[in-house]
Amino acid sequence: MNQQRPSKDLKECRVLVSATSFGRHDPALKETIEHSVAEVVYNPTGRPLKSAELQSLIHDIDGFIAGLDEIDARVISRANRLKIIARYGVGIDRVDLQAASQAGILVANTPGANSVAVAELTLGLMLALARNLILADRAIRQGDWPRLNGLSLQGKTVGLIGFGSIGQEVAKRLGGFGCRILACDPVLTNELARQHGVEHMNKESLISAADIVSLHVPVLPETFRMVDADFLSRMKPGAFLINTARGELIDEPALLEALECGALRGAALDCFSNEPPGADHALFKLPQVIATPHTGAHTDQATNQMGWMALQACLESLEGRRPEHLVNPEVYQSQSERDYDCSTT
Repeated sequence: MNQQRPSKDLKECRVLVSATSFGRHDPALKETIEHSVAEVVYNPTGRPLKSAELQSLIHDIDGFIAGLDEIDARVISRANRLKIIARYGVGIDRVDLQAASQAGILVANTPGANSVAVAELTLGLMLALARNLILADRAIRQGDWPRLNGLSLQGKTVGLIGFGSIGQEVAKRLGGFGCRILACDPVLTNELARQHGVEHMNKESLISAADIVSLHVPVLPETFRMVDADFLSRMKPGAFLINTARGELIDEPALLEALECGALRGAALDCFSNEPPGADHALFKLPQVIATPHTGAHTDQATNQMGWMALQACLESLEGRRPEHLVNPEVYQSQSERDYDCSTT
């Protein structure tokens, strides 16, 4: 049964949209939200917002469709009217969930919306590393004609750390390459492993056996900088590392050392501990590193789906309804017990 809180007309509400690709491929997203509420405030920078920038925007905002912004306790403290943070994506590691929940603010995300897009990028990065595509392109542009030796994915072992929706989509696509696919995840069952044609294996065994290790886990206390010197030392000599999840999973100085000494053959990184990382980042000096600007979810299909899911969650909350994908559902009950008025300051 869909519970409902008392609400006022959406036309009295103000919504902040910081997700930079919102409506880029589907103008109907912006048309819908602008028609639905009193005012829409868009991200003025074209990039994820820092805490200080959000603090100056969040006051008197009722709904927030958020990208990869820094939504910390200082931002929450300035949110005098905020009822919903609808994350444009699945990760919530950049939202202070405890502060939001204590303030009675709902947090929702869009699970599954970008799974295919991130999986496709992961496959692209695997192929680019294995076949030296970036090095070949650079050489050709400089007038060279090198004979580069690549690796075939056929017959190789690929290890997936994390087997949620993205990991599963990666496994589906690898199935046609003739790889041996390993997966580790605390919730991975033998039945699910059989369904996807993967071998269920613990992390230690996986990283020592895989020619390619790909990360697909969220940032949690137990995964923060999990790829450290010890992890890297256990990887198969000459292996590749791919990260299309979160930069905070990797101890970047340790990765740099492993690449410089030749323990790893290469790495492909779509995310970094600090974003943007800056042109002087030490890893960028290495030709065996491929870097992309956290672009895994940036396809037409993924951005459209994330946009519609986040928009629906935002409007449902402001109307007093319960969004489907709540990260802190316990907050909804406490909201339901209060009269809701978008105009209250």
